[in-house]
Amino acid sequence: VLKLFKLLHRTRQEVFKNDTRALEAARQKINEEFRNNQDETSEEKIDELLKIASDVEVILRTSVVQAVHTDSDKI
Repeated sequence: VLKLFKLLHRTRQEVFKNDTRALEAARQKINEEFRNNQDETSEEKIDELLKIASDVEVILRTSVVQAVHTDSDKI
C-alpha cells in the first residue's frame, strides 16, 4: 500500500510538473482517498482499492497531457 501511495505521488510530480495548482489538487486527492480507506479490513475491498489506485497511476502516466501556450493561438 505504501509503495503504491509513493508511486502515485511520484507520478503526480512528473505529470503536473510546474503546475502548482494541479500538483496541490492531486496531492490532496491522493491523500484524501488513502486516508478515507485506511481503516478498511476486508481483503477483497483492499485488493479492489489497490487495483483502482494502480489503474489511476497508469492513466495519469499515459493519458494526461500538459499543454503550454506558446503564442496567442498556439499551444
